Amino acid sequence: QNQKTKEQIESLLQNGKHKELRDRLCCRLTFGTAGLRSAMGAGFCYINDLTVIQSTQGIYKYLERSFSDFKQRGFVVGYDTRGQVTSNCSSKKLAKLTAAVLLAKDVPVYFFSTYVPTPFVPYAVQQLGAVAGVMITASHNRKEDNGYKVYWENGAQITSPHDKEIIKCIEECVEPWNGSWNENLVDSSPLRQDPLKKICDCYMEDLKKICYHRELNLQTNLKFVHTSFHGVGHDYVQLAFKAFGFQPPIPVPEQKDPDPDFSTVKCPNPEEGESVLELSLRLAEKENAKVVVATDPDADRLAVAEQQNGCWKVFTGNELAALFGWWMFSRWKENCSEDADVKDVYMLATTVSSKILRAIALKEGFHFEETLPGFKWIGSRVKDLLDNGKEVLFAFEESIGFMCGTSVLDKDGVSAAVVIAEMATYLEGKNLTLAQKLIEIYETYGYHISKTSYFLCYDPPTIKRIFEKLRNFDAPQSYPKFCGIYNILHVRDITTGYDSSQPNKKSVLPVSKSSQMITFTFQNGCVATLRTSGTEPKIKYYAEMCALPEQSDRSVLEEELQKLIEALIENFLEPNKNGLIWRSA
Repeated sequence: QNQKTKEQIESLLQNGKHKELRDRLCCRLTFGTAGLRSAMGAGFCYINDLTVIQSTQGIYKYLERSFSDFKQRGFVVGYDTRGQVTSNCSSKKLAKLTAAVLLAKDVPVYFFSTYVPTPFVPYAVQQLGAVAGVMITASHNRKEDNGYKVYWENGAQITSPHDKEIIKCIEECVEPWNGSWNENLVDSSPLRQDPLKKICDCYMEDLKKICYHRELNLQTNLKFVHTSFHGVGHDYVQLAFKAFGFQPPIPVPEQKDPDPDFSTVKCPNPEEGESVLELSLRLAEKENAKVVVATDPDADRLAVAEQQNGCWKVFTGNELAALFGWWMFSRWKENCSEDADVKDVYMLATTVSSKILRAIALKEGFHFEETLPGFKWIGSRVKDLLDNGKEVLFAFEESIGFMCGTSVLDKDGVSAAVVIAEMATYLEGKNLTLAQKLIEIYETYGYHISKTSYFLCYDPPTIKRIFEKLRNFDAPQSYPKFCGIYNILHVRDITTGYDSSQPNKKSVLPVSKSSQMITFTFQNGCVATLRTSGTEPKIKYYAEMCALPEQSDRSVLEEELQKLIEALIENFLEPNKNGLIWRSA
């Protein structure tokens, strides 16, 4: 019933574009590391009115089977500010259609009356006792994309087997039901409630649980600049700073309000560093603000930059995690009760992230655990730990996703922004910058120097060929023993479930057949992983040198890491031969 997407298909048909029609119509969306995500437009593997209706009908069917009290407990729907005129498609409209499918089936729906940060949806699911929730967002992807993120009753993103079962249910009911197209139901149905005020108030109140230095925050002269990258973050970060006792951060005026075209940045991903932070850094210089915090468009991730002697240091996700890990543990130690046991304390990270938390845990006595890439795995594991009486202080993934505390079982850029502000304020009182504290952490626990980047590859068969070659390197079913001059100690292949370091040669982490991922452990202490992105056409590489505290020559470690990465690219990825596109600087 969407004229714009209907016209796209008709036009392709009239122009004889049969290959593109096949690409658009002969495959369905599948759940990746962040739910369903694709370009907006016509076709069954795109995000549009129809595929969102179909997905919600499948979810309805699955939830009806899974929960006898589904129609008492209800469902949460949130959305960001994305949109595309050419497909008459916006996050809000897709959210209204999601709600319509459920309201037409007499399911109570908690539908936010305005855009919210992604973490508000899992938070609301838990607070309101709903059975599940959906957030319409494509986070930091390019402007053409949108997505559909599903949260289970535990407040974590769905993992297997729920995702597989939902896909089956979607395929069983692809024809829209009566009422599914009625996006106005949200405005007229008595079953629709707006949870905005309650959730926002509760969230800001809960946030205070991880505020430790309110007096310092009230008095500080430190100034902060915040950019919300044309997304949802502005209002919520302002409220979070207020909850911690801070003056509001200075917003970047050109990026403060939602803009689905993200018109001032090349791409809306703060992870890209200084090139996309240009406006906020210039404003900070003008305002004499020492720290810049940047939330991505759906405010679930955070980038941080700090001014030092006239230039800026943009921290990587792994560096920020070292700071957050130190902070959350030292605050716990200072504030825990007499009988608290450090052996009940946990921190988590995804397996492609820095091992710095492992080093801190070994020295301080708490537990550190790894999960598969994607915060959905962290959320589920954290819930298990909490249910077993454990205390989880912090979890992260290197792509600037941080979870401070456990009010939200997903990454959250709003809470991370205000925690970093408090940390900077506290450190300023000790005459330290964030960057200086980071060096102290590395000198105490050992340098962890990492580099993460990617190549673009729009040809799935090429990606498959690259990884298959690694599995059959010198002979069938044999992994490489060297990478250039570097000796490989162990290989772990999450796609097939193989791990040479285990006595039974089986990976401890669950197998993930739908994506490619191989990790190499080198004799020189470096760990490197090659994997495909779950949300974009990328082959990512992650490499880290983990040194002991006594190995403190940073430049030697950096040089060694750089040489190893060059060998990895040249021998294993072969970008020229495989036509890979280098990430633009």
